[in-house]
Amino acid sequence: MEMMKPWIETARKYLEASLHPIPHELNELDWKAALSEKNESLCRHISAFANQRGGGYFVFGIASNAQVKGVGSQESKDIVTRIANLAREGLEPPQLIDHFSDGFQGKTITFVYVRESEQKPVHLRGQGLEGSYIRSGGQTRKMSRHEVANAVLSSRQIRFEELEARPCQRNEVLTLLDHERLVQLLGLTPPESEESLLELLVNQKLVYRNGPDYSISNLGVMVSARDLRQFPGKERFPVRVVKYKGHSRMEAEVEKEFPSGYGVGFQDVIRFILSQLPTSEIIKDALRKDVPIYPEITIRELVANALIHRDCTITATNPMIEIFLDRIEILNPGTLLPSIKIERIIDSAPESRNEIFASFMRRLGICEERGSGIDKALFAIEVYGLPPVEFVDGPNAFKAILHRPRNFKQMTTEERLRACYQHCCLKFVSNDKMTNASFRQRLGLRESQSPQAWKTIDSAVKQGLIKPGDPLSKSRKYAHYLPFWA
Repeated sequence: MEMMKPWIETARKYLEASLHPIPHELNELDWKAALSEKNESLCRHISAFANQRGGGYFVFGIASNAQVKGVGSQESKDIVTRIANLAREGLEPPQLIDHFSDGFQGKTITFVYVRESEQKPVHLRGQGLEGSYIRSGGQTRKMSRHEVANAVLSSRQIRFEELEARPCQRNEVLTLLDHERLVQLLGLTPPESEESLLELLVNQKLVYRNGPDYSISNLGVMVSARDLRQFPGKERFPVRVVKYKGHSRMEAEVEKEFPSGYGVGFQDVIRFILSQLPTSEIIKDALRKDVPIYPEITIRELVANALIHRDCTITATNPMIEIFLDRIEILNPGTLLPSIKIERIIDSAPESRNEIFASFMRRLGICEERGSGIDKALFAIEVYGLPPVEFVDGPNAFKAILHRPRNFKQMTTEERLRACYQHCCLKFVSNDKMTNASFRQRLGLRESQSPQAWKTIDSAVKQGLIKPGDPLSKSRKYAHYLPFWA
């Protein structure tokens, strides 16, 4: 069963409304017996529909007197190709169209759908905003200055994921995108036909139609590309994993690049990282078993976070996972957004640089809901008794560093303070309270080592990282603490 384009039923209803009871053209729909030879006139109509709320429709095969004449197959192809080219080349910003040939009163007519543009006003190329048009009373006319101003106010900035990454032919779409794995991750039944599969990709906004041709969006590339390097400007998008022999980058032991889109390739990246991690031997159910010294959930969440929040305008650096003897460094191109502070990474609802992509990754089950992924990653670090995660916001990259197990004595003063602050934050978001006892448990200290825990707690208070939960209380025994922002 073919998948119906969602706009077709709306177009049919507009057509019926325009023909009955008295034939008349609508703001949303324009009849055409055939294709006009005047390119500028067609561009004006496309501009008007792109500026119209909900977009608009051409109907080819209906004369101006409402008589249904129909269009032939080749004529329909020529119409769609020419309007697609005009929409892309004759307007600013360029527009995309869709089309559908339908039976009507014993004839074949062709609908051409011009979507409402997110960026307004859409105007004729080279004419500036004064070349913007709108539909009014079923006719196309120039926008007034007031209408242009209102269109600018209602416009929104197009996000990176929504931009076209590469125009392509119909058969190229399915070659360039790993649709098989994508459908599996979405938990959908594989479409029965190529047309239904293409429509699924269009509905997911991974692919755009433009007349007879297609284009793959940046979202489509990031989620499901078979090979990111096949797309201009994405040559350095693949994830790189490097394992070094020692504590420095002097000698690499293993290096692998993952060219797949981040959605369809994520599990392969995680499996490979886990296979390269150092392990420790435990006894479970009377059997010896090697387990990674770093928690899997922490690796998953921090790698997902790196991919979701990468700055896609930085094209000279790959996302990197570097594995050393004493640490793992997970790097994504781009610094934190100005609205996000390192100390508020825990229990935050971070503003994502790539929100559309982040939302899609959540649908694929790859990352957690907003803000909870980092919390879960750090909870697991505490359960494993590892040193606190170190976050570094550099000039062109953001980095999360996981450190190999070290006891309290081996930790630096800075690490102890970071452990205290992160523990306090995690207790607070769990509706619990940090105490000397809870902090000792986090660090693996005995009760007799309370003075060592107090020394770190007092230092954290002095530095403004945490604060007493009850400032009026003088009791050490019942003292509890909150993050400075609580």
